[in-house]
Amino acid sequence: MTKETANYLCISCPISCHLEVEDDGQGNVVEVRGYTCKKGKTYGSQEHTDPRRMVSTTVPVTGGLFERLPLRTSAEVPRDRVHEICREMRKLTLAAPVRMGQVVLSDILGSGADAIAARDIPLAGQRKVKS
Repeated sequence: MTKETANYLCISCPISCHLEVEDDGQGNVVEVRGYTCKKGKTYGSQEHTDPRRMVSTTVPVTGGLFERLPLRTSAEVPRDRVHEICREMRKLTLAAPVRMGQVVLSDILGSGADAIAARDIPLAGQRKVKS
């Protein structure tokens, strides 16, 4: 078997290390080089074997102080599913009020991640969402 080396730019912290990930030719990580912190080593290994991303988008809100609500996923999802998960999240139209942290879509497409409101949207004419 021939060892292979892949290069990645780490996005775990602001340093943005240039990583080299060596595998055994069958996708198993042998070594990660170029990282400055532990996050970099973990990121390089994860990115090479099972790349994942957090997803965020916005959706319309009716009756609210603001017309759009930012959403984010509760967990990272497989990178190759980001576009379909975004499309599914964008099908939503929510009614105010909405609380920050509220789950607005559970287990998106069986990914294990929920869509979560990233801010409060009070009813139009109100300043705060009532508890």
